[in-house]
Amino acid sequence: MILTLFITIIIECLVLTGYSFWRRRSARSLLISSICINILTQSFLWLGLNLFFRHYLVALMVSEVLIWGIESILLYSVTANQLPFKDAVLLSLSMNLTSFAIGWFLPV
Repeated sequence: MILTLFITIIIECLVLTGYSFWRRRSARSLLISSICINILTQSFLWLGLNLFFRHYLVALMVSEVLIWGIESILLYSVTANQLPFKDAVLLSLSMNLTSFAIGWFLPV
């Protein structure tokens, strides 16, 4: 669980850094809030997968969609991030799709 959290944080921080560079904004608050949010959402993901292990793929997909929504709202809600809601939604989607796609092929 700790390894997957670490990998997720690294991947999503790289996406955030790319976004910050592209939008010419400071990455500091985005990175800090993203790390905190990932600790929360990864715990949620592992709880969901363990509770519904017999329906792993369904639980994974439902959890990922919920995590996308939660992360979008939380990224937007942190005033230091100064993200428009649309950017928060698209950034969260980008981060989660990237970490999901890479994680799907890792033997962790």
